[in-house]
Amino acid sequence: MSVRKQLFLTLSVALSVSLLTSVVTALLVSYHYNGFSIGLLDGRILLFAAVGSITGVFLLFYTFWYRNRVEAKRIQDLSEYLEQVNTGKAIVLSVSGEDEFSKLEDEIYKTVTFLYQTKERAIQTRNAFADNLLNIAHQIKTPITAISLSVQAIQNGDAQKYLEQIQKQLLRLTRLEESLLVLARLDAGTLELKRQEMDVFTLLVLAADTLQELFVEYGVTVDIPELGGMAIFADLDWTMEAVINLMKNCMEHHAGGTIHCFYEQNSLYTELLIWDEGQGFEKEDLPHLFERFYRGRHAKEGGIGIGLALAKEIIERQNGTIQAKNMPDGGACFEIHFYAGMEE
Repeated sequence: MSVRKQLFLTLSVALSVSLLTSVVTALLVSYHYNGFSIGLLDGRILLFAAVGSITGVFLLFYTFWYRNRVEAKRIQDLSEYLEQVNTGKAIVLSVSGEDEFSKLEDEIYKTVTFLYQTKERAIQTRNAFADNLLNIAHQIKTPITAISLSVQAIQNGDAQKYLEQIQKQLLRLTRLEESLLVLARLDAGTLELKRQEMDVFTLLVLAADTLQELFVEYGVTVDIPELGGMAIFADLDWTMEAVINLMKNCMEHHAGGTIHCFYEQNSLYTELLIWDEGQGFEKEDLPHLFERFYRGRHAKEGGIGIGLALAKEIIERQNGTIQAKNMPDGGACFEIHFYAGMEE
């Protein structure tokens, strides 16, 4: 029972006793009973009235004392809990009852829970940032070292050979810089994606045409069937960039083969499949393929491990999902879903 209810009950008892005493006294007087006719009875009535009044007053003061004590205890408990929060030793705050402090207790718990969640996200972001910096430093160190060695070799030998090596490493640094800038803009939410209706077949053909020279170099062919008009809402340029990265991954792991594309549409999403005929992904690589700077066991030498991470970011920013899997008959496959209902 809450303190407020106890106080109300005590006041009710005290008032009832006083009222009953007054009623009994008035009733006896109306029947001409007085101290001379029934002195003993009148004395008992007065005694009963006195005891009732004293009891009522006692209950009233006791209730006030008990209320103050309960309030002081609740305030002390909440203060101790907040001290535990400040020292990082807070436990789950349990509701102690339904009283004036229950709402405050509930709000304190919600606030503390939110602060803990915010802290955890901040720690995760900080750790991810530190990991990214470490990976970036490693990625930059390799071409810089190669350039330094080439410069030293130029001073002592075949300049043309080492100039080509320097040019290759500078190109790698340029790709790294461009990819990092795009990822930074995605993280900051400043990369504007101009979503509009586009045909899936056209998207795949444009991406393949961009890679035509590389396909010839690797001896790769591309199979893109025309399966009818199917549209998605996405940014053409950046979605092409994502598809290009996926096709390049298949090309680099299956030189001399064929890259297959397939797409279909239902009421929920549009599905795109891009796969090769190679050995597929290693089982231990599958959970990490879309992590930044991750390079699998059979990754191409000189790669920076950003292409798949960038593709995932672009697709997910446009109400899509992507996953990597192995085809039943062999081959690495990327499965993309663009969900309907989010057109701008």
